[in-house]
Amino acid sequence: MYKALASSSSLLRSGLRFSSPLSRTLAPVPRSLSFSRSSSFFSSSRLRSPSSWRVACDPRSPISLRAGIRSSAAAIQRFERRMATIATENPFKDILTSLPKPGGGEYGKYYSLPALNDPRIGIIFLISYHILSGFYLSRPFRNCDNFQVAKEDIEKIIDWENSAPKLVEIPFKPARVLLQDFTGVPAVVDLACMRDAMNKLGSDSNKINPLVPVDLVIDHSVQVDLARSENAVQTNMELEFQRNKERFSFLKWGSTAFRNMLVVPPGSGIVHQVNLEYLGRVVFNTDGILYPDSVVGTDSHTTMIDGLGVAGWGVGGIEAEATMLGQPMSMVLPGVVGFKLSGKLRNGVTATDLVLTVTQMLRKHGVVGKFVEFYGEGMGKLSLADRATIANMSPEYGATMGFFPVDHVTLQYLKLTGRSDETVSMIESYLRANKLFIDYNEPQKEAIYSSYLELDLADVVPCVSGPKRPHDRVPLKEMKKDWHSCLDSKVGFKGFAVPKESQEKVVKFDFHGQPAELKHGSVVIAAITSCTNTSNPSVMLGAGLVAKKACELGLEVKPWVKTSLAPGSGVVTKYLLKSGLQNYLNQQGFNIVGYGCTTCIGNSGDLDESVAAAISENDIVAAAVLSGNRNFEGRVHPLTRANYLASPPLVVAYALAGTVDIDFENEPIGIGRDGKSVFFKDIWPSTEEIAEVVQSSVLPDMFKSTYQAITAGNPMWNQLSVPATTLYSWDPKSTYIHEPPYFKNMTMMPPGPHGVKNAYCLLNFGDSITTDHISPAGSIHKDSPAAKYLMERGVDRKDFNSYGSRRGNDEIMARGTFANIRLVNKLLKGEVGPKTIHIPTGDKLYVFDAAMRYKAEGHDTVVLAGAEYGSGSSRDWAAKGPMLLGVKAVIAKSFERIHRSNLVGMGIIPLCFKPGEDADSLGLTGNERYTIDLPSNMNEIRPGQDIIVATDTGKSFTCTLRFDTEVELAYFNHGGILPFVIRNLINSQH
Repeated sequence: MYKALASSSSLLRSGLRFSSPLSRTLAPVPRSLSFSRSSSFFSSSRLRSPSSWRVACDPRSPISLRAGIRSSAAAIQRFERRMATIATENPFKDILTSLPKPGGGEYGKYYSLPALNDPRIGIIFLISYHILSGFYLSRPFRNCDNFQVAKEDIEKIIDWENSAPKLVEIPFKPARVLLQDFTGVPAVVDLACMRDAMNKLGSDSNKINPLVPVDLVIDHSVQVDLARSENAVQTNMELEFQRNKERFSFLKWGSTAFRNMLVVPPGSGIVHQVNLEYLGRVVFNTDGILYPDSVVGTDSHTTMIDGLGVAGWGVGGIEAEATMLGQPMSMVLPGVVGFKLSGKLRNGVTATDLVLTVTQMLRKHGVVGKFVEFYGEGMGKLSLADRATIANMSPEYGATMGFFPVDHVTLQYLKLTGRSDETVSMIESYLRANKLFIDYNEPQKEAIYSSYLELDLADVVPCVSGPKRPHDRVPLKEMKKDWHSCLDSKVGFKGFAVPKESQEKVVKFDFHGQPAELKHGSVVIAAITSCTNTSNPSVMLGAGLVAKKACELGLEVKPWVKTSLAPGSGVVTKYLLKSGLQNYLNQQGFNIVGYGCTTCIGNSGDLDESVAAAISENDIVAAAVLSGNRNFEGRVHPLTRANYLASPPLVVAYALAGTVDIDFENEPIGIGRDGKSVFFKDIWPSTEEIAEVVQSSVLPDMFKSTYQAITAGNPMWNQLSVPATTLYSWDPKSTYIHEPPYFKNMTMMPPGPHGVKNAYCLLNFGDSITTDHISPAGSIHKDSPAAKYLMERGVDRKDFNSYGSRRGNDEIMARGTFANIRLVNKLLKGEVGPKTIHIPTGDKLYVFDAAMRYKAEGHDTVVLAGAEYGSGSSRDWAAKGPMLLGVKAVIAKSFERIHRSNLVGMGIIPLCFKPGEDADSLGLTGNERYTIDLPSNMNEIRPGQDIIVATDTGKSFTCTLRFDTEVELAYFNHGGILPFVIRNLINSQH
């Protein structure tokens, strides 16, 4: 709710301008080296200007970029003439109101929602008002120019009660864009390539420049090469720079070549924790106009900022690039699910237990494409870090956003993290004036939501999720039973099909001179990692207390368990050291290994050779336990087939136990130094113990000093030298940065729509194919096409790095597309791996090799899939890769929202089977040839229309065309979103 009204005040300001005067006059300084606190929350004098935004919803994508034109050249010319002449006077200037300071003067002016005096505003304040008013109304008012944002658009928002069921589109602009380096590198590569394209077409290449503030945090590159060592941080960072020097130099070049781009150097923290603790504003003050903060990010867990009362969620890199270039976004008004919290968590229950419970409930309820707003008296019992933990996992429960309105808890957190008293006072005054602040000291009116859920916090019990999906929650007391069920069950999300006679197998091996053993369920990776949990002092200090109690009782983690601790910011290190608990974590092997995502995104590093051999040679189902947010098979480590999400204290407990095959209530974790059994309850801290150490150890000065320090970068970053050029000099020999082929032979005339004729099926999938399957971010397998490419160019295997680190090279990423070793392709009839059948010959080939053979033969290809195709991380390469492989269409039961829009952005046709149908029910084997007969005239194509798909066997079936908006049809007409943007920018200067 908060977001819907805030969006209206935001759409009010800025008019036709793609950026404020502030953003247009910023000098192209290397912002990576001038990251001052004034650009964030310590000062309100230099807060940055608003930007364009995008959302997505199911079945109609809530967000895709708004276009001003459709297809014809005449329409383009009319569009551009209007852009050049349109007046920027705001039709809502009469409700621009002064916000006074308590001691005199004013904070600035704001668009007052109550001043509209429209009776429907009262209804919106009742209908999930924090999202609707905060997100949708505040911003549209600010940006209203009667062109990109029309008065009629705001009317649609105010009439939300009637508009929402009709899937009405509105434009929207966020305040900023957030990137991490895995997605940031390809974004900057694309921007650099677009500059070249503009240059070749005879236009001004400097028009390719971010017109909205862009923050890029380098956090995805560090790997756990060295663990269990006091030297781990330095060693891992040195290796990180050795592997990624070229990428980092490229990003540093981008920070100087492009205006309004901030690059936060490696070793600073995890992007979402930095966003929460430092970058988030809650309220912007730009040129004296106040409006709510909002952000879109190229990482799906951008939603973490929703816990701070800031609207944010993930979009694909392709959409983010267009947003940076000033393109407004179009979104469908979504439904808002109200989630009422009551009571309080029981003693010993963590925020991680809560978020895994919430994830399971919302996944079952069905919230894909919807907003979730949390409310109720239980909110006051949750710290802001607890709220951020819940908001972080919005992608896992399927919502676009999991939002927590601003209240006194938010204000306390802002002060704790070093935001100035004046800034916090301004935030509170603005939100109260616009009826967007929740004060639980006042009577609360029950809001009206699209649907409702309720949870008594006292009902939450300790739990984990796994072994292969984040929403497969397992109560801790049922874990042993569930594990044995997984061993028995057939291969699937909850099964490994281990024969009964093999389930008790014990493998003995030598670990550096020590006798060691593994069996099914043995924990070989225990990682305290991920922004989901490392931003929360209660669970981090709780892990330290578990380690302390274990040390005092004489328990030790077995040395062959790869333990690691990767904080999301330097603040964590400071409070762990002040509390004295880091020493106990070190004794259990949880030394700090670096400041980044590490194991959560597959950067877990190699297992010891003896451990790896024991697993692979004996077909052991080994386990990883991590405090992450995703545990899809093949993501954490190729050799850990069972992966469980757990709170940091539970990660330590399972590391001590050495197995997930344990009943913590009745079986001992180990034997203490006194020879007595030590049980789970003996090492588990009480809620009061944790609260006491949090209170004494987490201090505001820690946040201030940490974020003042990162402005200076680090010696390795500062030593990188980059050329002072605006056009990038591509090195054809580089295996990290490569000029992509997207704009080769591009002309000013859009190519128009295309159908698909007699295409072969490249891959035939079942349900839940994730972006990890399509575009893996893990290690590069030694026998893969990508490995062959690297070795042919003299790259040693030890220097392969990860797929994620090489996202700036399209040659690597095309070869890495569908390269996941756990890929299940029905064409292989049960065989698992990154291969497929070349239908004309019957040859079994790597997917890349098969795709290249089809392209060489002049054949199009399609992909068949089940439900939730493209779920997981918001990776643009999961769409770019298939496009480069020649895939023209994906036919699925359903799509994840960001991935569907990414496919559209790359010119791939997304089609959905009709309800109740799929490839199996229609008798499709994937051996057929497919023809998708789209009209050649754009005016004959409509969003969501029925399309006939015919096969060469005589079968035909009807699908829904998942171009969900007129805007997306315009992208398709132009061959994708980036060519569309280039043509618009060139036309605008004419």
